[in-house]
Amino acid sequence: MHIVIPDDYQDVIRSLDCFQRLGGHQVTVLHERQPATLDELAARFADADALVLTRERTRIDAALLARLPKLKLISQTGKVAGHLDLAACTARGVAVSEGRGSPVAPAELAWALILNARRQLVPAIEAFRQGQWQVNLGQALAGQVLGIWGYGKIGQRLALYAQAFDMPVLVWGSEASRAAAQADGHQAAASREAFFAEADVLSLNLRLSERTRHLVTFDDLTGMKPDALLVNVSRAELIAPGALLQALDAGRPGFAAVDVFEEEPLLDPSHPLLRHPRVLSTPHLGYVEKNGYELYFGDAFDNVLAFFEGTPKNIANPEVLGTRSA
Repeated sequence: MHIVIPDDYQDVIRSLDCFQRLGGHQVTVLHERQPATLDELAARFADADALVLTRERTRIDAALLARLPKLKLISQTGKVAGHLDLAACTARGVAVSEGRGSPVAPAELAWALILNARRQLVPAIEAFRQGQWQVNLGQALAGQVLGIWGYGKIGQRLALYAQAFDMPVLVWGSEASRAAAQADGHQAAASREAFFAEADVLSLNLRLSERTRHLVTFDDLTGMKPDALLVNVSRAELIAPGALLQALDAGRPGFAAVDVFEEEPLLDPSHPLLRHPRVLSTPHLGYVEKNGYELYFGDAFDNVLAFFEGTPKNIANPEVLGTRSA
């Protein structure tokens, strides 16, 4: 069995403990960061019986699947999302397995961004390295209102962190999310407008779907306080194209901390979000952490082994089972 694992940007997958589970199989691990053409992807995956995808780094569509007649399984780390055309996989008889997610690393990264952005640590450290002492004045979190849009597993962890930092929590989202937040002792915003207006730090923690794509508008953002901080470790496409930069330049919100971009990997150092003096940017590190990788890839490798042993599990399109020989 030939297993191909694309998009190992950091060249770390072979160092994971769980990688040993694939012993005895042919495994090809690819490290390219540059976006690939259809021809390049087809050549890289031509001999694969199974692909193990790193989250959403490679798009799998009907055109690519048509050129991979040997492919039997795609094992997704975490849950299937919009990068993978599940219907096209089903039509080609390619099974798709999915794993679990974990809120731990993304929530911790979001909190690290909040602390760094509020205390303005990066410009202070950069100036210090250039021989300057105490060049700016940051803000403590205590007493500031943390707005959370999306009170799921990540949002709930952020609310716990906020309590430890003496921050009141204000939640917006579905009726169920607001009710869950209130049951946990937090406040639900009276309206969408009030949510943006009252939050000092506002974190987006929504899944990307057609319903949530471009959900946050320029008007939403300019309704924030002039010294407010917007945090996005979820998906860049939650915000309307260009709206964040336009709003920052208009003065509301005053700051942003982002871990996600519409184009990934983002390899252009001149990108305006990377150059903006009031934006703290990180290269989509939310889930990029050793324990998280052990979980994600451990599940993905177990799903591969189970499939080729004839006991498939966690299959997102079970209707393909039995339609082609493993």
